[in-house]
Amino acid sequence: MSDAPDLTCPLPCSDYPRVVLAHGGGGRVMHRLIRELFVAAFDSPWLAAGHDGAVIDPGSGALALTTDAFTVRPLFFPGGDIGSLAVHGTVNDLAMCGARPRYLTASFVLEEGLPIDELRRIVASMAGAARRSGVAVVAGDTKVVERGKGDGVYIAVTGVGQVESRAPIAPERVRPGDVVLVSGPVGDHGVAVMTAREGIGIETDLVSDSAPVADAVLALIRAGVDVRCLRDPTRGGLATVLCEIASAAGIGVRVAEEAIPVRPAVADACELLGLDPCYVACEGRFVAFVPEADGERALAILRATPGGEGARRIGRATSEPPGTVVLEGALGGERVLDMLSGEQLPRIC
Repeated sequence: MSDAPDLTCPLPCSDYPRVVLAHGGGGRVMHRLIRELFVAAFDSPWLAAGHDGAVIDPGSGALALTTDAFTVRPLFFPGGDIGSLAVHGTVNDLAMCGARPRYLTASFVLEEGLPIDELRRIVASMAGAARRSGVAVVAGDTKVVERGKGDGVYIAVTGVGQVESRAPIAPERVRPGDVVLVSGPVGDHGVAVMTAREGIGIETDLVSDSAPVADAVLALIRAGVDVRCLRDPTRGGLATVLCEIASAAGIGVRVAEEAIPVRPAVADACELLGLDPCYVACEGRFVAFVPEADGERALAILRATPGGEGARRIGRATSEPPGTVVLEGALGGERVLDMLSGEQLPRIC
């Protein structure tokens, strides 16, 4: 019997008569819904790849295309808001394809009664984030739903980028022996949103890590680092993306607990809330798999790039057991980092 984690949910998609919150939580329930419903229905090789975006070739050069929807509560949180988050989340998905973000479209679903001053703040924040990310918002749409049916505002964004990586960036390129890098401390975004939402009085200046990461990614690519795979640990956090990559690549991953960068304030808040930092979302970090020979150089490049000063080497890819992520404890023990069945933190991106 294989020791690989089961990435299916406890019940098949068809056994859920209605949508539940876990269908959007980033865990096994969501992944099975996507695989059994959407991927099966649309029958697209790009969807089947399970990447953050699709790399396509329209005849004039490779483009990356992605789309995302944002439903965070509260709308404003320490370090950001739903507007800047919508830009950062989209341009970061393009960066995970090895692309330089270029253009965005945005659709707003507004709830009747939303104060115009709040909407103005959100749009201004979104515009500022787009300028800082080097992208133009070129088209959009606006809809209004009845009071009580929209949670203030939802934003859906589509992004287009120009691919700069010559080699594909995908899980199937990961090889045993590759090293795993993370671009900075994990869990900041999820904890910042949760503490703001619940009114938890933790005395800290912790803010969301929401930020664009393309500069750091492109610095690796332009330096000639053989970037095998990239993923930003949003819903489900670091553990979930490592499980996704291990399963898709058919490799194992071993991670050293003491090497994972976690701010003390995040660790304290997670202990208070009963959360594991490895499963808490980030919005300005990414995981990179690179060959061992490129590991130290890649780490130095990340640390020299604004936003990447806290980059760390946290583990390595192995040949066995395939599809399994093992966390090596600081005191010598080990445990498997499995994908969550449902959700740990709802509505944070």
